Amino acid sequence: MIKNTYEDTLARVNTCSCPSELKITDMRFATVEDCPFPSILMKLYTNQGIVGLGEVRDLGSKTYALLLKGRILGENPCNVDKLFRRIKQFGSHGRQGGGVSAVEIALWDLAGKAFGVPVYQMLGGKFRDSLRIYVDTDVLYAGERSAGQAMGLALKARLERGFTMLKMDLGVSLLEDIPGTLSAPLGYLEAQKDAYALAAELYPSDLDHDQQELRRGMREKNDPADFLPRFAARNRAYEYKSRLHPFTCVQVTEKGLDYLENYVAEVRGVIGYDVPLALDHLGRIAVEEIIKIARRLEKFNIAWIEDPIPWPLTSQWKRLAEATTIPICTGEEMYLAESFKPLLEAGGLSYVHPDMLTLGGIYETKKLGDLADTYGAKMVLHQAASPIHALAAAHAGIATENCLASEWHANDVPWWDDIYKGRMARPLIRDGYIIPETLPGLGIDDLNDEIIREHISANDPGLWESTDEWNFEYCWDERYN
Repeated sequence: MIKNTYEDTLARVNTCSCPSELKITDMRFATVEDCPFPSILMKLYTNQGIVGLGEVRDLGSKTYALLLKGRILGENPCNVDKLFRRIKQFGSHGRQGGGVSAVEIALWDLAGKAFGVPVYQMLGGKFRDSLRIYVDTDVLYAGERSAGQAMGLALKARLERGFTMLKMDLGVSLLEDIPGTLSAPLGYLEAQKDAYALAAELYPSDLDHDQQELRRGMREKNDPADFLPRFAARNRAYEYKSRLHPFTCVQVTEKGLDYLENYVAEVRGVIGYDVPLALDHLGRIAVEEIIKIARRLEKFNIAWIEDPIPWPLTSQWKRLAEATTIPICTGEEMYLAESFKPLLEAGGLSYVHPDMLTLGGIYETKKLGDLADTYGAKMVLHQAASPIHALAAAHAGIATENCLASEWHANDVPWWDDIYKGRMARPLIRDGYIIPETLPGLGIDDLNDEIIREHISANDPGLWESTDEWNFEYCWDERYN
């Protein structure tokens, strides 16, 4: 009996590791496509052979992480908080939080592997053994997107796979080709549509999987006469995509409201009312339009409406929350837990919805959940990347009392579970839940290079290539005299 206990203990401890002498020696990357979005996987190497895994935010840039390399080389990764405080000044909202977040997650993975304990244990232990997954279903997999019946059937297929919470897109994008449903300054919607079409032709996004050769050819040619018009088209489309909601002057007509109401009625007619149903991507429209839509949809028992207006507009969030009984949710583009405090203080949120690859990593997610708890708000996690992100979210989620669920976008990616190797069970998500096991760190022993090669990015085809050119990236980072 004693022998078995001893051997079991040794099996959980890295006997080659001396945590007090652990040092970071390198940082390398591999970018995979269709995961379901481009995912930037990161490894932090150490002097003792332990490798920590992190991930830059989907559709982000590894440059945000490379900038930090020279600032953490030679440091002990077990000092997670100390190193996070050093590098957090280099993060910001949106994808710019991706570098800091990737490094922070890899630090926790290294610390857990060095000490032989799972990340959730270092966060204070578990409130639950597993974390519920709510599965996103967007128009790519909804069949005939103009029919709520088709979306309902797509959602029902998720239920048949064991998921117990659902989310779908619903907004002005469904109305763009239906006359009389939208009102806007004459020519605005047409100009926006033309800008998007030209950008898709000249500078297709990473999500356009049929244009890999075109994107690769642009980089290899590297001819200003070729790429400058392409950049101009991309930038014009970006101006439309980034315009703040109140400034588009797009309104939804009564006909448009009727359509959206009927769409949700058809969905509920298929899936019933027992399962929670959340709504996302309402569109770039002002708070008055969101209120009109919300009041039409209250009868359908909506779990929450997500990111309906830009998060910095605190007074509008308060106004929206007071105008509807539907819970309000936001946060996937917000950096640091402290950014949520104005919205929570104003009473504008029922749910905080961070993406830890933007927020700042695992501990910021735990801190945010605890902060929201003091305001009576719940936490659900945005997660749209690889198993690294999914497990990091799960560790933070089970260690946070008011965390209800984590999102998952990869239900239709058959090779998603093949990215990781080792003792972690497959599939990672079973019967609508994810269960972090009692394995060190995040629980992933290593990544599967063969699978990664099969899905390597056309824009960034390197596999764990040297990043030595970033070793000496450093300046006088002091912010206070």
